Amino acid sequence: MTANEQDPPRRASLELLRAEASDELAVLIHERLRGGEDPWDFMEDLPSVDELVVLILRADNIAENGGQRPNRARNYRVLRQIALDYPPLTRAVWRILGEEEPHRRWDASVRLEAP
Repeated sequence: MTANEQDPPRRASLELLRAEASDELAVLIHERLRGGEDPWDFMEDLPSVDELVVLILRADNIAENGGQRPNRARNYRVLRQIALDYPPLTRAVWRILGEEEPHRRWDASVRLEAP
């Protein structure tokens, strides 16, 4: 078994992932603006580009696992592995895992704790 066979496949370069996430975020903003929402009301609720990249990579991992949503422990391991694979995303991973901004509706930790 070669070293390449042991390493999990990386999705793409970080620059490409950030460009993809930036495009997705622009679409989300555009759709909400077209829907008549005030940007002052929703911009804080949206993830940053790096947070969106982390969420995309997490979604890829869920898809590779047969679509099964991870429990808390597996979610932590997946996000931590993303931080190890893409060191510039470490701050975004810890923001998602941490409690800095628990008001964000897209945050998995907020959704998991809600009744």
